[in-house]
Amino acid sequence: MITLRRSAERGHADYGWLDTHYTFSFNTYHDPGHMGFRDLRVINEDRVAGGKGFPPHPHNDMEIITYILAGALEHKDSSGGGGVIRRGDVQYMCAGTGVMHSEFNHSRTEQVHLLQIWILPERAGLKPRYDQKSFPDAEKLNRLRVIASSNETDGALTLHQNVALYASILEPQHHVRHELAKDRHAWLQLVTGELALNGQKLTDGDGAAVSGELSLEITASRQAEFLLFDLA
Repeated sequence: MITLRRSAERGHADYGWLDTHYTFSFNTYHDPGHMGFRDLRVINEDRVAGGKGFPPHPHNDMEIITYILAGALEHKDSSGGGGVIRRGDVQYMCAGTGVMHSEFNHSRTEQVHLLQIWILPERAGLKPRYDQKSFPDAEKLNRLRVIASSNETDGALTLHQNVALYASILEPQHHVRHELAKDRHAWLQLVTGELALNGQKLTDGDGAAVSGELSLEITASRQAEFLLFDLA
C-alpha cells in the first residue's frame, strides 16, 4: 500500500527569515494524522534567509540529519561538532543525553535550502556525537546512494536505529528499483522534479508512505531528486 502525502497538504510557516514546510507535526503545526512514520519523526523543508538562523537551543534523544540542497549552513554544538556544510554535504548529530546547538546561514545574502530530518533512536541516553560527510551529485546520479545507515556501509553516516537512508538524482526516463525485506516499510520524499513510484505520480515536495510492498520501482518523468527511507 502506498499513501501519498501531497506537498500542499504539509504544514507551513513563514517567519520572514524562515520559510518552512512540515511533513509531520512540528512546533506550532499539529496534525494527529501525521505525527511521523515508523521511526521517522520529522522532515522539515527549510529556506533560511541570508545571515539568519536558529540561535542555541537544546535537543535530546533524537538522531538529527541535515541534507543541504542549496547554499551553506554553519553549525555549532556543545559536543564539539561544527563546521559549514554545502550542497552535497550531509550532517549528522546524535542528540542523546542532550546537546545545545545553533544553525545559521553562512551567507549574508544568499538563501540556504535544506531538509532537516529527525529519527527516533534505538534507545534513550546515548552519548552525543557529531559527523558530516560529502556525497557529490555524481554519486547519486541514476542510482540509490546510501547516505546513512545502522551499518557502516559504503561510507554512510552511522545511525543508532534500524534505518537506511538513500539519496538519488534521476534523469528523465531513468529508473531505480529498491527491494524491501518482509515487514519493512519505506518513506519516499521527493525534493524536486516528477517521478512515478510503483505507478503513482509524485511532484515537487510530495511524500509517500509505503507498507506491504516488496519492490519499489521509481521512474523519473523529469529530473528528480529524492530521499528514500527503508524502515523497520
